[in-house]
Amino acid sequence: MAHAMLSLQTPPARRYIALALFLLLAIILWNGFAPSGIALRRHGRNDVNFVPSTTDWSKAKIYHPPKNPVPLPSGSPKTLPQVQARKTAKGKEDITKSRKEAVKKAFVKSWNAYKQHAWGMDELMPLSGKGKTTFSGWSAQLVDALDSLWILGLKDDFHLAVKEVAKINWSKTDGGPINVFEVTIRYLGGLLSAYDLSGEDVLLKKAVELGDALYMAFDTPNRLPTHWLRYTSAEKGETRGDVSISGAASGSLCVEFTRLSQITRDAKYYDATERVKQFFYEHQNRTKVPGLWPWDMNFRQGTIDDGFFTFGAGADSQYEYLPKMHALLGGLDPEYVEMTTLSLDTGRDKLLFRPMTPKDEDILMAGNLDALADQRDHKAQMQHLTCFAGGMYALAGKLVERKDYVDLGARLTAGCVWGYDSFPTNIMPESTELVRCEKLDGPCPYQEDKFPGGKDKDLPSGFLQVSDAKYMLRPEGIESVFYMWRITGDAIWREAAWRMWEGIVKETETETAFACIQDASKHGSAKMDSMETFWLAETLKYFYLTFEDESVINLDEWVFNTEAHPVKRPTRP
Repeated sequence: MAHAMLSLQTPPARRYIALALFLLLAIILWNGFAPSGIALRRHGRNDVNFVPSTTDWSKAKIYHPPKNPVPLPSGSPKTLPQVQARKTAKGKEDITKSRKEAVKKAFVKSWNAYKQHAWGMDELMPLSGKGKTTFSGWSAQLVDALDSLWILGLKDDFHLAVKEVAKINWSKTDGGPINVFEVTIRYLGGLLSAYDLSGEDVLLKKAVELGDALYMAFDTPNRLPTHWLRYTSAEKGETRGDVSISGAASGSLCVEFTRLSQITRDAKYYDATERVKQFFYEHQNRTKVPGLWPWDMNFRQGTIDDGFFTFGAGADSQYEYLPKMHALLGGLDPEYVEMTTLSLDTGRDKLLFRPMTPKDEDILMAGNLDALADQRDHKAQMQHLTCFAGGMYALAGKLVERKDYVDLGARLTAGCVWGYDSFPTNIMPESTELVRCEKLDGPCPYQEDKFPGGKDKDLPSGFLQVSDAKYMLRPEGIESVFYMWRITGDAIWREAAWRMWEGIVKETETETAFACIQDASKHGSAKMDSMETFWLAETLKYFYLTFEDESVINLDEWVFNTEAHPVKRPTRP
């Protein structure tokens, strides 16, 4: 009996070994799964040397810690309606393949020019063949192009760039404050997207470092962030919300911060931007145009009094992120559906307009509204930036099952295509003025007398004025064309994309790369010594994906941030 009793007792060493094995197994299983069924990958190339930033902001003192931190929504993601018309192409399309290769050729030329003349700098100067600092000096173009390199199959250049990323010191800036919005969408978004695509562990490490630094922008008394982060102020607890901040600058951080929380399982990043969302949610029906948020807000006081409303500069991506967050959270936050439908319904009624055109085309554009004005002017501004709105409406329409949104998206996108086709260059300028029809629907016959001096100004019919003639290599036109192609499968969108492409290449190509131009309304415009980083991150990517097989970055599996960096949508376990 005594012998039997002894056999039931486990020696201390064996007990510790069993406990260690149990803990090891638990860690392995835990690391294999992420919230909402998102798998974590932890691997990387052995030849990448990770160099930590000199300041570890994860250990910084938080002077205004969040009360009752908000966790990520729990539960399995819902099965949302299908976005894409089809998952993959039908048969072989030789013309499409050649067009895709033409886009890739332009990308390679641009990237090689950056490598040769501006490696490690933020932006290439395509005329002088130099580099310049535009966004804190952390190699913005390099980080912004990471996912494009992967998607285009340029893996050697991708891994070359990853080695540079591993050495970035987020603690060393160009001396000025950090533009939280631009750094979030370009750097943090670029790193997270490249990580989701490749699984390179060093990209996640650098994303966490940067996320911890940007998190300090939220360390304010009311947890509403500043647009301009100063490390010296953050160290002293002196960061305050801005008395004037745009909706885009404050409302376009949630996709990146949420994705970082999903990957790391650290909810602090999600909590930071969720508090901004709650501020917007609580004020959406209390602005001067209920349903919309104005361009300007006071985050220091937590008030909204401005009366200027737009889908254009300063507001655009705030609205764009509403349906995208619905998708990224797997439909687990119903407030995003509420905010999406209310803002897009109000935007339809208050911001969208039908321009008067010679052939009475059934198209729409997105304008502005001054709620303090006595009445709306018949003149309407059209910013190239607002061309994203077609894709926003169409994507939202699929996700929340509103066919009328998809129809509005098609008319908005057609409006931008018309704008491109109207000019001899096949490029739409930065900003134009048109005549607003009284209604969105029904006939709107062309009235020549509403366009005084139009012929003398040498303007295309239907335009009152070109208020800003530049073309900055912007992506918004092709962005919505890409969405309409993927959502409808209608080849007219691919044809429109190719017309746009041919015009852009002809007018912007230089010996070295591609450049912004001063006057998109005329052939042979003088060029500017600038190649914006979004040329490689957005414009070329959207063109490429428009001609690539639909299975590549399927919209039912990925969400694009506003810099065209795709991050993974959650899937059911």
